Amino acid sequence: MEEAKRYARLGAFVVASVCILVVAVFLLGGRRWFQPTFMFETYFDQSVAGLDVGAPVRFRGVPLGHVASILTSAATYEQSVPLDQRHRYIVVRVEVNTSAREAMQMRQDVKALAAAGLRAQTQLAGITGDQYLALDFLDPKKYPPLPFEWTPRFTYLPSAPSSTGEIISNLQTFLGSLNEADIKTLGHSLNTLVTDLDTKLDEVPVTELAATLQHALIKADGTLTSVDQLLTDPALKQTIDNVAVISGHVRRITENGDLDRLLQQLDDASGRLDVLLQDNQYDVRGIVEDLRTTASNVRALSENLRRYPAGVLVGGPPEKIQLPQHSP
Repeated sequence: MEEAKRYARLGAFVVASVCILVVAVFLLGGRRWFQPTFMFETYFDQSVAGLDVGAPVRFRGVPLGHVASILTSAATYEQSVPLDQRHRYIVVRVEVNTSAREAMQMRQDVKALAAAGLRAQTQLAGITGDQYLALDFLDPKKYPPLPFEWTPRFTYLPSAPSSTGEIISNLQTFLGSLNEADIKTLGHSLNTLVTDLDTKLDEVPVTELAATLQHALIKADGTLTSVDQLLTDPALKQTIDNVAVISGHVRRITENGDLDRLLQQLDDASGRLDVLLQDNQYDVRGIVEDLRTTASNVRALSENLRRYPAGVLVGGPPEKIQLPQHSP
């Protein structure tokens, strides 16, 4: 009886241990085994150096999954194909973590998306130099699917060469198109350019430029010293304080309404003066006429005084003397 209980306790311990182990594995990463995934593969006709298993996969910058495996088409699909007829592609398989509904939708849409120009492309991740797989829409006519004769194990998505690979390929093509004469001409041109540049540098008046720069720096230092002295001058501070006081008075006058009252009084005075001139404009005209007559009389008196000063002081002008007339 005791032995049966001991076996029962041992069995319960083993079952509990297994349950705890399963729960721990599930919490530490086993949950992804039960998550729906979508697998697709793409082929590259160039090197994918720098792209490693586990590298991120992004659709226009949005994380989508990771690279599950990197294989060769010769070892995966072309074992029975003669060596000279193999394509030698690089097979990159991608695992995309999505929900069951999204995985089903992606399986249905991937062919239409590929026809619309969705392509896989290796790209560099910033300044680190690590590569990742980027999905984006490109021109399907410029980047058609690669030809192959096998049936892909997973959904196939066409690829496009990376921008870095295109640059290197174009550079190699350019270098390959150069012949010996072109290389000699290019070298001669570079040598001439370096010689001309060296001559131009020798012609630069470094000493004069240095002297001019030093003179300008001395003037700038003197100007800064003068400005510093001006800023530390007590008179400037007093002027600023006076301006502040005047500004304060003006602000107070404006805020108290004194300025508005003064302007109103000036406006009233101007109106009263205008009314006064309108009411007495005839009297003013008479006064002006009398002033004109007085001025005319004064002018005549001045003329007589200039011509007959004694007569003006004593009496009228002397009578004319009649001279006797002699008969012929």
